[in-house]
Amino acid sequence: MHHNGVLSFADIGVGEASLQLRSVSIIGGGAWGTALAQTLSHDTVVTLWVREPEIVEDINARHVNRVFLPGVDLNHSVHATGDLASVATADVILAVAPAQHLRGVLVNLARHLTNGVPIVICSKGIEQETGKFMGDVLEDIVPQATRAVLSGPSFAADVARGLPSALTLACRNEAVGRALAAFLSSRQMRLYWSSDVIGAELGGAVKNVLAIAAGIVEGRGLGTSAHAAIVTRGFAELRRFGEAMGARPETLLGLSGLGDLILTCGSTQSRNMSLGRALGEGRSLSEILGARSAVTEGVYTAAALVRLARKKNVEMPIAEAVHEIIEGRLGVDEAITGLMQRPLKAED
Repeated sequence: MHHNGVLSFADIGVGEASLQLRSVSIIGGGAWGTALAQTLSHDTVVTLWVREPEIVEDINARHVNRVFLPGVDLNHSVHATGDLASVATADVILAVAPAQHLRGVLVNLARHLTNGVPIVICSKGIEQETGKFMGDVLEDIVPQATRAVLSGPSFAADVARGLPSALTLACRNEAVGRALAAFLSSRQMRLYWSSDVIGAELGGAVKNVLAIAAGIVEGRGLGTSAHAAIVTRGFAELRRFGEAMGARPETLLGLSGLGDLILTCGSTQSRNMSLGRALGEGRSLSEILGARSAVTEGVYTAAALVRLARKKNVEMPIAEAVHEIIEGRLGVDEAITGLMQRPLKAED
């Protein structure tokens, strides 16, 4: 929990007594960035960097984000800005920009950073161009930053309304990780520390692709048995991929792996699940994306995931099928038939 909004590393026996956690900046004014700002603002002043001037105006003048988080009244202690320099001075920075845009935002932010400030990656995805996870993108651009990852089963609207949630806060440095988990936890949002950074990142990225598959099954009206099968076999793909990438099995069974997969595959509140459902109902990808203001990460992660899996010789037939559908090389029915006709083998 917050200690009057201040938690110093001296309190927890870390050498750098000068580094205190008082202020939070959040980069990215989408639904999740705004929801995090709202939940953290109960205990501290939060600065939210937003790209769109009209949303900055909306948050500061009317205390709402009508574009990305309609229906939620924001606390007055959430302050929005379009100036990256003003968010660079915070004690903790949460990076919540869409995965494919994170590199560009970090390049601009890096000009204003002066120290090894903790940067918590909250974006879920794999960079299409490089095949890198977000933590590696951060390492490329701000190597001096203390890197952490926040991931787990959390719909922005639930968190913003103060409904209970539990997530993983992964950081290799245990003392820093535990301090961040304590500082960023609130009455409604409980954070569990883990040292497995790649495991926490991996679950959040892969489940978005698998959720599209779960949505397709629902949109095609294939029934709840098929839905359970696709989620379970999807989890088998996640575990195989995780093993190849050096993630710990218990991380994949935890909140940032199985927990997030269950949430995202089980509700059309998920942008990825609802996109899959629309594809399953026969709508075209361009039509679905054209009607959305928010980014559907799984669409962009699929290609990078499949490339990485092939490189590591990991079989991921469900992820492959989603990729082929997104690329327009395979129809939904052909993809489902292809999955059902794969050679029979032992489950494990």
